[in-house]
Amino acid sequence: MQFVQVRSRAEALAALAEWGDDAQVLAGGTDIMLQCRRGQVAPGRLLHIEPLDELRRVEPAQPGARTSIGSLATHRQLSTHDSLRTCQPALAAASGMVGGWQTQSVGTLGGNIANASPAADCVAPLLVAEAQVTLASHDGERHMDLRDFMVGRRQTALQPHELITAIDMEPLPAGVGESYVKVGRRGAMDVAIVGIAARIGIDEGTVSLARVAMCSMGPVPLRVPGAEAALLESTLQAEDLDAAAEALVAAADPIDDARASARYRIRIVRGLLERAVDQCRMAS
Repeated sequence: MQFVQVRSRAEALAALAEWGDDAQVLAGGTDIMLQCRRGQVAPGRLLHIEPLDELRRVEPAQPGARTSIGSLATHRQLSTHDSLRTCQPALAAASGMVGGWQTQSVGTLGGNIANASPAADCVAPLLVAEAQVTLASHDGERHMDLRDFMVGRRQTALQPHELITAIDMEPLPAGVGESYVKVGRRGAMDVAIVGIAARIGIDEGTVSLARVAMCSMGPVPLRVPGAEAALLESTLQAEDLDAAAEALVAAADPIDDARASARYRIRIVRGLLERAVDQCRMAS
């Protein structure tokens, strides 16, 4: 395996155009190095893009614009960024739950997306913010909704010659609350057994905006329209939350693994959804 470090975006895209499937992009390395060690992946070349400071930018939304984040922004950057905690609070919260501080200091948002883990903490908050990814290649750029980008467990729509360069998303509107909550075996630092992100707007006691996404409940994190429909125009009574939780379970395809059984995951959905909604209600 050859280690290749690039110094510019142009150099990285040229290398990907030449090597394609033989190259594996490496940034923080918190996931890919473990996969290499376990023999799960065996690229001919590791293309180290960490020196590309231009991809570390964090641009919180300005009036009439979306928040834009470079793919190499670290979880530590995102979780401690004051403006981001205001316009994208669920993403900031989730970034502070990705492993311990060591992982957060080097792990990147682009890596969290590209790794396509079913339990990726940052993906659920990005889904409720209707995020898009920018994919660059030697031939130009294309933009894709995040919900279409992740196509299966550890599988994405990224082509071998492409590089994730940016993620943009809708900022939180005034009067709307947003949250990300999860259950892990050891608390926030552990991989999610179940994670739920919510974006809830309430107008005169009635829900006027409802977006809900979950992770670690199927092959990919996903938005759940049925749960959103159950909450929309409701007053968030117990029966409304029950209906939303039933929709989450109906959309889920959980597995038994070392962290929890599928049955346990299903059992905790209702309580976790209530926590997420309560946090939104307090913040709105």
